[in-house]
Amino acid sequence: MTPDGLVIIPSSFDPRETANRLAAEVAAHGMTVLARIDHAAAAAKAGMELRPTEVLIFGNPKGGTPLMQKVQTIGIDLPLKALVWQDESARTWLAYNDPEWLAKRHGADTGTGAVIAAMAAALRAVAKKATTRDNGDAN
Repeated sequence: MTPDGLVIIPSSFDPRETANRLAAEVAAHGMTVLARIDHAAAAAKAGMELRPTEVLIFGNPKGGTPLMQKVQTIGIDLPLKALVWQDESARTWLAYNDPEWLAKRHGADTGTGAVIAAMAAALRAVAKKATTRDNGDAN
């Protein structure tokens, strides 16, 4: 079951490589990685086990600011976030919040269509490059 508003895609790479590829693609698309949160490392420090689980927080003020100018509560969901994790079958996944869903959640979906469409297209593009092998990949 996919939670409302969440886009989940499988990755052809392990979690570390997927997260690294995502960070590289985010930068290539003019966004900034603001933080990487390694939940598995934090769990290990607490003496607990967790399969690889990492959140990347990233964005570009040119995309997020117009939405926050419309409805400031969307700032709780911005900058954008992506979750990379390994499931119990050792498969890697990448998930992110659908920008259209975020805009509707906060009532910022009127008059922001171009911004939302650009944000959604950028997320799709970086997620695809981060998770999909192409002819340029050695493996």
